[in-house]
Amino acid sequence: MRNDLYQQVFDIIEADRDFVIQLTRDMVRIPTVNPKFVLDPAVNKEPEHQGFLEGVLKELDFSTEQLEALPDRPNLVGAWPGDPERSLIICGHVDVVPEGERELWTTEPYGSEIRDGRIYGRGTLDMKGGIAAGIAACRALKRAGIKLKGSLEIHAVVDEEAGGAGAIDLIRRGRLAKAVLVAETTGGAIAPVEGGLEWVKVTIHGRAAHSGRRYNAIYPQRFGANRPEPGVSAIDIGVRFLTLVRELEREWAARKQHPLLPPGITTINPGVVIGGSGIGAEGRPRNLYNNAIIPDVCVMEFGMKYLPTETSAQVRREFEDFVHHFAQTDHWLRQHPPIVEWDLRSVHFPPVDTPLDHPLVKHLMEARRQLGVPVEFRGYTEVCDAAHYQRAGATCVIYGPGGDRLHGPDEYVDIASLVESAKVMAATIIDWCGVD
Repeated sequence: MRNDLYQQVFDIIEADRDFVIQLTRDMVRIPTVNPKFVLDPAVNKEPEHQGFLEGVLKELDFSTEQLEALPDRPNLVGAWPGDPERSLIICGHVDVVPEGERELWTTEPYGSEIRDGRIYGRGTLDMKGGIAAGIAACRALKRAGIKLKGSLEIHAVVDEEAGGAGAIDLIRRGRLAKAVLVAETTGGAIAPVEGGLEWVKVTIHGRAAHSGRRYNAIYPQRFGANRPEPGVSAIDIGVRFLTLVRELEREWAARKQHPLLPPGITTINPGVVIGGSGIGAEGRPRNLYNNAIIPDVCVMEFGMKYLPTETSAQVRREFEDFVHHFAQTDHWLRQHPPIVEWDLRSVHFPPVDTPLDHPLVKHLMEARRQLGVPVEFRGYTEVCDAAHYQRAGATCVIYGPGGDRLHGPDEYVDIASLVESAKVMAATIIDWCGVD
């Protein structure tokens, strides 16, 4: 009986595969660049996007709500009621990163062009295609006349690319379930784990002086009453620090490993490095245009990844110990230690570590077997909103279509993978929520 239901929804999705293709294209054609990256009404169209998607959900008899997570940035929730003990959320984010240099694209970034079995455009893979697959799965269930026992919600959230304020806001409002399927791109692999992420800022203070007297700080000089006080270049210290951070990465890569994640996943990425003089806005150097000054400020901002089996407290303590020991090697830094600041711009993604024998993982595995496609388990190498739902007590698994070039020019989602993902999600919903 259950196998017949699987086949029924598989056939519906296959017969009307144009639905998931067109829905992906329609969503991508509404630019939803996160306004924290680029503030431009021409591409900051999250409200328009959510209005369009709400209409799609209403046609499927979802009760819908738009809930403002940030000013003029609404989340969209669609709900089918049911037993909360068998509740499931399918989540995806609608915000995208900027398209970057347009001349590097061979297609219009928001044109949703189809070429060689792929849909091209910003957000096709990351991650409007995954949202479309989840909705296509729900549509197939409805067309098959399947009534679920458990409740099912679609969460189309904002701001994942800048920390997850959208998902966090829904969680604060109590929009939770027993399990969450985050439809990020996995290329058909089942991803029950992802590492954690912390953004951290390290500020090194030196002593400003005239650059003409740099020799006084780097070459041996006679000490005496007439010797000018030497400057201390914060940039020079910062370069040494970055070199040692790279060695710390190597040491972590050798020592910290997980069977579902690639070696070296525990990176400490220097995303921003700024040196200059004086402290200005956001704790960054105020003077960036005077090469005649020995710089007294170097600010480094890192994205730090850690294993699903580690905690934020552990990696924070380990990194702070590293900074402390670095400071002990330098006379100046012993008196003026670097300043370490966590929760930079409120970015904090806890790890996800769902057991392979969890029922949601097993349902995804069985769905792929029923479809006759390979089963692969893989850790998610980026971070996503699963972190926030997991921290709130839900069990999370990441699963979605494949493609390439996310965050780059010519981003695309593979159409065959898009259709396959919709089928797997439909079967998983049947198994997790149950059928009346």
